[in-house]
Formats: sequence, structure tokens, C-alpha cells
Amino acid sequence: MRIGLFGGSFNPIHEGHRLVVLQCLKRLRLDRVWLLVSPGNPLKDHGDLAPLDARVAAARAMIDHPQVDVTDFEARLGFRYTYVTLSHLVRRCEGARFVWIMGADSLGSFHRWERWQDIARLMPMAVYARPGSNLRATVSRAATALRAHRIPEAEAEALAAREPPAWVYLHGIMSAQSSTAIRVKRRLGVN
Repeated sequence: MRIGLFGGSFNPIHEGHRLVVLQCLKRLRLDRVWLLVSPGNPLKDHGDLAPLDARVAAARAMIDHPQVDVTDFEARLGFRYTYVTLSHLVRRCEGARFVWIMGADSLGSFHRWERWQDIARLMPMAVYARPGSNLRATVSRAATALRAHRIPEAEAEALAAREPPAWVYLHGIMSAQSSTAIRVKRRLGVN
């Protein structure tokens, strides 16, 4: 089983997230994508974080697809950091071939994540291009450190079978939507 893991606060989820999920299912030849709705990013302010159950419900409504599972298991198990979540899944799901999926903006700050280098050694990663993040992401500290492990985009469908560290940068259909911009508009009462 080839499973993509796409984690985040999804505060709120939007069409851009849906696009990443559907594109990764196709381009990485995944059997499933698990959307991991986190209790909250340790690197961000939680002041305007919507309740977890509301974010999970919105994600299920936005990405109603037979190959996508939306879960809040990180909160239920008390996990706070991505490394803990991913290492748990690797141990528990023997035989599964996992791929960590993240947006280019996340690659730009990946070096600030708890145990980021261990995450890269734990499973292959797919980084999806985002408007305004492409150049910064590809020259970021983490991208530079992992440069030797980047595979050509033309080989993306083989990523799940690769031994980590391995990563691919995916270009393609992009959405200009951002959760931050949506929250700001909501606060201002703008549609």
C-alpha cells in the first residue's frame, strides 16, 4: 500500500489543499492519502485556531474522495510533533510505503521543525509548489541540505518505492488560496 501523509492545521482547509491531495494521488501513484488534521502547529500562534472537530468536518466535506481518509488521531494520541506521528505510523503499519507531503512554504521553514533531518530519513517526501514560495523553498536550508537526495520530477511516481532520504519537487496546477488570507478576510468581514 502506497500512502501519502498530508498533515497540517487546515485552518481552514481550502481548494488549494484539495488540489495538492488529488495531484499527489495521481502523480505519485498513491493508493491513499491520509489527511492528518493536527491539533495545532507548534511553530504557530493558536489564537485563531478553529476547534479540531470543526476543522476535521470541514476537511471531510472539502475532500470527499474514496481514496482520502481524514483523521485527527494525532490529537487523540497526544502527538505534538510530526516526527513522533510519522515514526508511530512506520512502526504500526508494517509494509506500508509512506510519503510525506508538504507545500513548498513548509519546505522553506522545514529546518525549524522538531527533528526535521530524522523526518527526511524516515520516509520519502513530496513537496508541492505554491505561488510565491518556489524560489525560497528550493534554496532553503533544508532543501540545500537534502539536495543530493532530490529526484527528478519525471520520476515522481517511483518516490514511494525509494528508500529515504528521497524527495521530489512537484510543479503543476496551483491555487493562490491561503488559510492565513482566508482567516484575515473573515476577521474583516470580507467575502
